[in-house]
Amino acid sequence: MTAGHSPAGWSLAGNSSGGPAGPQPGTGNRSARLREAERAENFPVALRVLPARFRTHLRAVYDVVRVIDDLGDEADGDRTAQLEAFAEDLALVWAGGTAAPRSPVLRRLAPTVDVCGLPREPFDRLIAANLQDQRVTHYETWSDLLGYCELSAVPIGRLVLAVFGERGSVPDTATIRASDEVCTALQLLEHWQDVAEDRLRGRTYLPAEDLAAFGVGADDLDAPSAGPALRRLLACETARAVALLDSGAGVVRRMRGWGRLAVGGYVAGGRAAADALCRQEWDVLRRSPAPRRRDVARHLVAELTRSPR
Repeated sequence: MTAGHSPAGWSLAGNSSGGPAGPQPGTGNRSARLREAERAENFPVALRVLPARFRTHLRAVYDVVRVIDDLGDEADGDRTAQLEAFAEDLALVWAGGTAAPRSPVLRRLAPTVDVCGLPREPFDRLIAANLQDQRVTHYETWSDLLGYCELSAVPIGRLVLAVFGERGSVPDTATIRASDEVCTALQLLEHWQDVAEDRLRGRTYLPAEDLAAFGVGADDLDAPSAGPALRRLLACETARAVALLDSGAGVVRRMRGWGRLAVGGYVAGGRAAADALCRQEWDVLRRSPAPRRRDVARHLVAELTRSPR
């Protein structure tokens, strides 16, 4: 369900590994570029088997999240100013006045907000995450990184729960906690896939304390392929992310109907991403590990048929 540099929860979520760049703000046919970016995501944004109404709502959310991420990662000029301007435009969706948002993606979001009762706060947190990306290039501790995921990943799951829930209803605490864990895990797995890509952007999401503990330096991160120390670190960090995914996977069994299938797809995508990292022996510098569709399908069946216990 993720954001960061990719709508991490997708991945409702974290531009997917090796995929095309997201839509450049203000250039070309943005709608077409958004669909291109969606097809490149690691995990399905909206499963084709979902009814049209859910696909429409999920894509309305995805498009806004994608634009926020691209403003933070790809925009020319003052990205902070552009994010703040988009936040002001976003606020109009909930303002209740006669002024409509200027951005087409926000105008498309408005009906979904109305039908599903989407709150504004998760979108504000996603903007805060991208504003933080303009100031913070690395994280000292695992706890610091999880704090970033509270802004960049957790909101995606909250929005997905709202899309599939009853309008105005609030999920129980256990469901919210499980969703948060899944989204955090998805975001972390995308960070581990995209170590080289993030370095090119001047960011390192591997915590500094872990880099030091495993003896990984800047030269190791900039090498053409991952050395033994970096591979050991990524194996450890992948295991930590999978543990979070395991802890939160019960959210699938807490969902009903189409929501159970969609959320199961996100969890399955996370497991397939972990498989890809392992299959490539954690060499994320040579190329970003890409999940296989058959692995997503295999894990989805397992999640949907897993015993409640």
